[in-house]
Amino acid sequence: MSSASSPSLDFASSPVNHALTPERKIELYSQMVRIRRFEQVSLKYYQAGKIGGFLHLYIGQESVAVGTISLAGPDDHFITAYRDHGHALAVGMGMNECMAEMYGKQTGCSKGKGGSMHFFAPDKNFWGGHGIVGGQTPLGLGLAYGLKYLGKEGCCLCFLGDGAVNQGAFHESLNLAALFGIPVVYVIENNGYSMGTSQKRSSAYRGCLAQRAEAYDMEWDVIDGSDIYEVRAKTHIAMERARKEHQPTVLEIDTYRYYGHSIADANHKKYRTPEEIEHYKKNHDPISVFQRKLIAEGVLTEDKAAEINNAARDEANAAVKFAEESPAPTIADISTDVYWETDHQTEASKIGRHFFDT
Repeated sequence: MSSASSPSLDFASSPVNHALTPERKIELYSQMVRIRRFEQVSLKYYQAGKIGGFLHLYIGQESVAVGTISLAGPDDHFITAYRDHGHALAVGMGMNECMAEMYGKQTGCSKGKGGSMHFFAPDKNFWGGHGIVGGQTPLGLGLAYGLKYLGKEGCCLCFLGDGAVNQGAFHESLNLAALFGIPVVYVIENNGYSMGTSQKRSSAYRGCLAQRAEAYDMEWDVIDGSDIYEVRAKTHIAMERARKEHQPTVLEIDTYRYYGHSIADANHKKYRTPEEIEHYKKNHDPISVFQRKLIAEGVLTEDKAAEINNAARDEANAAVKFAEESPAPTIADISTDVYWETDHQTEASKIGRHFFDT
């Protein structure tokens, strides 16, 4: 079993990070900045009444999605909860299809039927976006089971928040993962406050939340989410364990969100002090931390960072224009995309029991 890492360790020199080219490092930095700008623009137009439903922002957590998903191979799969914008962009989804989905338009990734919490891209092995707390954890287990069943050397990264660790479905999933040797890596994105209650007031634990994995004889680790190098180095170990040994892992990545649970969380400044938020922004912001590291390495300059930031802002604004100009779904669209078989009028669709026989 593992424990929290020592801050003296140099994760930049770990094999998986040492192999990064300067160009790839810039790409990872750019992905983080793109997520930040996408979220900031989303907030602006949500507050303007252009986006309906809920909006769970990922600002402050960018290194988690980018760092973990950057390790993906062709047979690795991803599934997450409702704070899914960062993961969607990290797997390669475009800002246009994501913004259009939040606007409820036909050109959205889920054809306007899912909204902010339900981004999907099966062609990129990204299986959502799920609104039920902890509901994605058994689904991630199933994806990983499928990989093992088919004999593929891959794993499933299943993301969840710190509030979801108390859900029964999650514990059932851990039991099965350990019992059957399923290649799943559960990633707890621990921003400390669940839906608005501090971890100490909402969860019983000794050292950390990931330590609960010991009850299932499962490996676990704790990661500093402000350092993308550490995220990659430790997640790589867990993913290789899953791929090569069919052994699951629970990772707890300590991170922080600048805003509340969602934009509807009106009390997010009451259960956290302004000083706490500013301390994180100043000392632990993952984009700023990575930017300083890359400048020190001679990979990035201040001018290049500004250029990347401006490009990301322009891309996000262009996505808003795309979404606003896209057509809305029609009344007839409500009956499509329910079952693939019926949408395509296959022979199987004529047999009422086919869903249970195949």
